[in-house]
Amino acid sequence: MFKKEGLLYCPRVLENGDSYKQLLARSRHLLAKDSKKWTNNQKERANILFREFPEIKRMYNHVMTFRHIYENKSKEIARQHFIDWIEKTKALKIEEFNSTAKSISYHLDNILNFFDNRSTNANAESFNAKNKLFRANLR
Repeated sequence: MFKKEGLLYCPRVLENGDSYKQLLARSRHLLAKDSKKWTNNQKERANILFREFPEIKRMYNHVMTFRHIYENKSKEIARQHFIDWIEKTKALKIEEFNSTAKSISYHLDNILNFFDNRSTNANAESFNAKNKLFRANLR
């Protein structure tokens, strides 16, 4: 439309000087962080982003709720938080989280083993990788 009429397209500029495209591109880093760790610029950008795209805010809050489960010390409290998160996922009807909720339900006991001594199976995985490398070098 603009090209046919010989007009230049000027995107809408938000109050922080970003266009919508810039806002979305520049917000990806803040969405990976806890809001407590945001800089002042990120706080301003997040306010604009969440005002313009409320669905992103819903999803961000849901992800942060999940991440905060791992701050618990107790295995039983964590179990209840995981179950609550799965139920909330179903209630929110956010398609993108359904497979995650199903995986957590299926592997919940294994996930909860993390809370026994706050360790993962990284040592076993590392040992298996060294074993594979050793066998490959012998061939």
